[in-house]
Amino acid sequence: MPSTPDPSDPIDPAGPTDSAGAAPARGGRWRRWREAARHRRFTRMSERRGRLRSMSTTPTAPAPVIDPTAERRAAVARLAGPLGALTGQELLIGLDVDGTLVDHDGTMSAPMRAALQHAAEQHTVVIATGRSIGATLPIVRAAGIEHGYAVCSNGAVTLQIDADTEPGHRVIDTRTFLPGHALATLREVAPDAHYAVETAGGEFYATTGFQDASFGVEAIESDLEDLMALEAVRVVVHVPDLSPQEFSKIVAESGVHGVEYAIGWTAWLDMAAPGVSKASALEVVRERLGIAAAHTVTVGDGFNDVEMLGWAGVGVAMGQAPQGVKDVADEVTLSVYEDGTVLVLDALGA
Repeated sequence: MPSTPDPSDPIDPAGPTDSAGAAPARGGRWRRWREAARHRRFTRMSERRGRLRSMSTTPTAPAPVIDPTAERRAAVARLAGPLGALTGQELLIGLDVDGTLVDHDGTMSAPMRAALQHAAEQHTVVIATGRSIGATLPIVRAAGIEHGYAVCSNGAVTLQIDADTEPGHRVIDTRTFLPGHALATLREVAPDAHYAVETAGGEFYATTGFQDASFGVEAIESDLEDLMALEAVRVVVHVPDLSPQEFSKIVAESGVHGVEYAIGWTAWLDMAAPGVSKASALEVVRERLGIAAAHTVTVGDGFNDVEMLGWAGVGVAMGQAPQGVKDVADEVTLSVYEDGTVLVLDALGA
């Protein structure tokens, strides 16, 4: 996600890291969401590489000075209307992790942790992330959430969190697919790519030399032919030597079909079963609990969040989110570095 951390970023050990009702009419915002969803959706933060800016002798106007206190007051005022109206209702709150709950160093602030724990005591909090089970559970534990739900792998796996049971969670929904055709197609256009398959049990199988902390476990080295025969909840394809733009063009021209896919800000692609997203998994949880569609709130900052922002009764984009994400949200809060998600939870009285 632009301004969203890599799921492989470490968690700060000193503090934690990541009745039915009709939904309000979407109108133009729904159309904008559909349009944005056609474009690349973020799944993984790029490495931050320094780049030299082109030099210019033309004087530039000084940047405007922004009063952070005034900016915070304005954000609180913006959020008060749509979120304050939900005070006292039973809510489902879906929260992205990287760039929403934790910053680019994988650290969650003390106010964020306190607000999240309080919200989980009052409402149904659902952690909604692109991370695998193994990379999501440390966030849940570090945040101190004892009861609730977690949507992993961009909606392919849903967990119920219950600290009173062993091992503290259980899988309640998985969405699998057979990636053989898609992998064979991509192999033709990206023969030097790294490939990995995540299974419903949380295991990862990957081609030689492909390991990533976002997997949450050590990948088992496998031949691509073996990967093509596996049943997957998610497939990862990474081409280190290509830019995201180059990789996006290759994938688009490859004719890959029958899967959902998202390309991040590096040449990193996630594939899932058709129709699977964070929003589809959140809807499963909402229907399971019987929470009104209008009483759902989501917060996120990346292109893999646009579906759930459009799905929610109130979708809130983080302040550092790209404009394409903000365009599909109902409201915009402050950035993750300014505890923007805390403002959202405070406005809900959570």
